[in-house]
Amino acid sequence: MNPELIKKLSGQGLIGPESREKLLQPRLFSVHWDVNTLLYLGVLLLSGGMGILVYKNIDTIGHQVILLCIGLTCGLCFVYAYKKKRPFSRHKVLAPNVGWDYIVLLGCLLFITFITYLQAQYNVFGTRYGSATFIPMLVLFFSAYYFDHLGVLGLAITNFAAWMGVAITPYEILTGNDFNTDSRLIYTGVLLGVILITAGYLSERFDFKKHFAFTYDNFGVHIIFIATLAGMFLLDIYLLFFAALCGIAAYCYWKSRQRKSFYFMMITVLYLYIGISYLAMRALFQSNLEIGGLYLGLFYFIGSAVAVVRFLIVENKKLKAHDRV
Repeated sequence: MNPELIKKLSGQGLIGPESREKLLQPRLFSVHWDVNTLLYLGVLLLSGGMGILVYKNIDTIGHQVILLCIGLTCGLCFVYAYKKKRPFSRHKVLAPNVGWDYIVLLGCLLFITFITYLQAQYNVFGTRYGSATFIPMLVLFFSAYYFDHLGVLGLAITNFAAWMGVAITPYEILTGNDFNTDSRLIYTGVLLGVILITAGYLSERFDFKKHFAFTYDNFGVHIIFIATLAGMFLLDIYLLFFAALCGIAAYCYWKSRQRKSFYFMMITVLYLYIGISYLAMRALFQSNLEIGGLYLGLFYFIGSAVAVVRFLIVENKKLKAHDRV
């Protein structure tokens, strides 16, 4: 605010001496997230720009030169990260400087690019696509724990999901791009969700990189709910999957209350609402009520949506009241 205006208002008696002093004091504000966003954007632009450069100059540069440049840059990133890192700890380790986290992330992204380029151009793994995803997965998990990097952990979990999907799904389905003929992807998703949720639980239980638990749970909860809903929608044993959905929702609700996390409570309620709504609409369509069924469906969605919103508001107030206590 303009200092002259503050003095003028103070001279007119419109603001008191205490307010005047507070307004004249310089106000500091954090630019932490602004800098973080710019740095992450810089890493993404750099990796994306390298991809565009390779694509447009592939004929003039040569594959070996491209692989060499990617490999050297990746190696330099890891060497810098290793030399600057702080000692390993089972607890959270802070980055040694502002740019260190982004160098680690860039190195991991370039490593994935290197392996992908190697497979696409020289087919070094042949049709063993599981190996092409398994090796980066091991490197990413090791880097996530060794360098204590949540962003790399997210990449590792994504790669783990890709490895499970590729390794379990038959080659004929992948090449034919026909995923409706096999239910193994749904069961794979359920198994993947259970593994990730278990990993989050073990991280907290044994206090080993405890701060990784949220990332594991965030991926695991979404994956297992989506896989369970897919089983309800696509398979004949939809009641069995609905029972599993209720059991998972009960566990996640209990966990969200224990952690005082409104985020996990909200997504649990929304996924469960989707499952219940599917059963309700399925029952209406099978009842042959015609126009009456349409009206019942409309009333159901209006009433249930209000009930869900009301429930979430009440639970959010309870969590906030518990925090204050």
